Amino acid sequence: MNLQFEPEMYLKNGEPAGYDVDLLNVLAKELGLKLKIENLDFNGLIPGLQSKKFDIVSVGLSPTPERKQAIDFSRGYVPYAQVVAVREGSTIPATIDAFNQSGKKFAVLQGSTGEQLTKKTFPKADVTGFSEQNAALLQVATKRADASVLEDYLLAQYQKSNPGQLMKASFPKPLDVQYGSYGVTKGNSALVKRLDQFLCKAQTDGTLERLYKKNFGVKEMPQMPSGC
Repeated sequence: MNLQFEPEMYLKNGEPAGYDVDLLNVLAKELGLKLKIENLDFNGLIPGLQSKKFDIVSVGLSPTPERKQAIDFSRGYVPYAQVVAVREGSTIPATIDAFNQSGKKFAVLQGSTGEQLTKKTFPKADVTGFSEQNAALLQVATKRADASVLEDYLLAQYQKSNPGQLMKASFPKPLDVQYGSYGVTKGNSALVKRLDQFLCKAQTDGTLERLYKKNFGVKEMPQMPSGC
């Protein structure tokens, strides 16, 4: 892991904590194994896996075509739902057309998936990137921007610290949902199969949802992939 991504994986009082840590503890118990977590630089995770220094990379990796050439992946275990944040009490209709207007202003985290998705989904709107997520959200809270696009759990964290400022626009579904997976050594199909069995069980019996809500502080868990 790279323990720098609260609330998914981070250090709390010097100990690993977060959604991934909770889920791996359930996995280890089910397999009858002792869990050992190593906190490594993000860029060293895939090379370390390739050299078999550890069995699993648990950092919510997206299985991109480039990564699939180097390692294998389990099914998804953590969703990343992109939503639209607006000021509390905003009267802008929750439709693409209402936000995709010249003069509508979006404040987003520079270089983020949210910035890319905003430009793709709302090409007519004005999009400004900020170096910090909270700086972008503050633009919306202080009426200098109409909206922001970001992961739902990041919005939930801001709402918890700054009640009454922002709310999630009531679109019928997230603008986009992507899934992070476990990474394993290339060719280790037996481990992939066992991880998929565990994740399907955790998905159907509510373990994923319970741990997700607990750690990410959201009321709903985004829909997970079908196929279990």
